[in-house]
Amino acid sequence: MCGRLNVIDDPGVIELCEGLQIELFSSPLIVSRFIRATQAVSLVRQVNGIRCMDSATWWLLLEASTEGFKPSKYTSFNTRYDKLNTKGSAGYLPYRHSRCVIPVKGFGETEYAGGKALHYHDLVAKQGGLLLGGLYREWINRHTGESVLSCSIITLAPHPKLVAIHSKAMPLILPQDRNLINAWLDKQNSNTAMFTDLLKPHLPQSLIAQQIDKPSRYQPVAAVFEIEQD
Repeated sequence: MCGRLNVIDDPGVIELCEGLQIELFSSPLIVSRFIRATQAVSLVRQVNGIRCMDSATWWLLLEASTEGFKPSKYTSFNTRYDKLNTKGSAGYLPYRHSRCVIPVKGFGETEYAGGKALHYHDLVAKQGGLLLGGLYREWINRHTGESVLSCSIITLAPHPKLVAIHSKAMPLILPQDRNLINAWLDKQNSNTAMFTDLLKPHLPQSLIAQQIDKPSRYQPVAAVFEIEQD
């Protein structure tokens, strides 16, 4: 998955957020047609039993700087599914203790070959919004005590229905099942074995896809087409 998200002010996205029963809005939903890696994105997490919406840097690993924290030199806006159970990896502990969901309307994919972009596609939920499965970390400034959040999106192996759009990976799109989401957001739930099936390529919702000229312009260059859910 490449580094861009679509979080428009869409009724489906708002309804999705309302369904998450968020009790505390530390920051309002960040709305943008084009959110790229290292920028701020809204995530939903659970702290002391309270479901919160917070702003986080979309880059899991941060490092201290004179201005607080900045994205690390190590690429970490995505966390690969096959690294989640590798001890010492960036996602190992967050996968067990600080999972989150990132509500979006859709996401963008770029297919590369030989280091060059071949084509760009935008994908959005046919109905409502999508819940992307993510991880987060909290960072404390030892001088000021200020805390900031960072996050990543879990990526899976490529899905056969998406391989022509992006041949390397797809984001984890969580089924919108209340019990599953409750278990996913529960910080006390370290039983990651129950999420094993989620780490297999799966489309719980139908998507609408369109090839575009550039992510920054998102002008259509081909007709829209539907990718049916599994």
